[in-house]
Amino acid sequence: MAAMPVPSHEPTTPDHLLTIAEYAALGETEPGYTELIEGRLLMSPSPTPRHNKVSLALAVQLLRHVPAHLDVIQDVDIDLELVPPREPGFSRRPDLIIVDRGEVERVDSAGGILRASAVHVVVEIVSPGSRWIDNVDKRAQYAKAGIPWYWILDIGDPISLVACYCTKEFGYQDHQRATGTFTTEDPFPIKIDLEQLRR
Repeated sequence: MAAMPVPSHEPTTPDHLLTIAEYAALGETEPGYTELIEGRLLMSPSPTPRHNKVSLALAVQLLRHVPAHLDVIQDVDIDLELVPPREPGFSRRPDLIIVDRGEVERVDSAGGILRASAVHVVVEIVSPGSRWIDNVDKRAQYAKAGIPWYWILDIGDPISLVACYCTKEFGYQDHQRATGTFTTEDPFPIKIDLEQLRR
């Protein structure tokens, strides 16, 4: 009797730098591969349960405020649109975004991934292993992509949110640093109880 072949569970690493279209075509990649930086798959550890709980609590609060033409989405790929489509691409998977509802419908009907040009707010929740990436690397990349607002949520004690606004000349500038309650009129009226996010 011949032995059945044993399926391989080794991760399959592409043998070339990926475009955004090739990255999107991969579907769900091996565990830990969640982003694309200049055509290379980037390993990122899974978030902790606390991290995910805070992200969900923030999404729930935001859903009370977002206008009808926008959607709040957690943990989804976005094409940063930093290079032409045939070049090795850049895709990040933020903790949360506020995006045009029409862009979500475009992906539903045409495929691909969400584009940074349709994102109004991008949110990253700082964890011990992501402090530099969130405050330096992603801050620079999201600004280069032209996303108007970048919120950096630190769930340390006290929990705080830094809202950064993108300027054409200087990239992101800190617009507001909040503890307790975060209130803003831009990009639409929002009031978030930051302490409630940790309960």
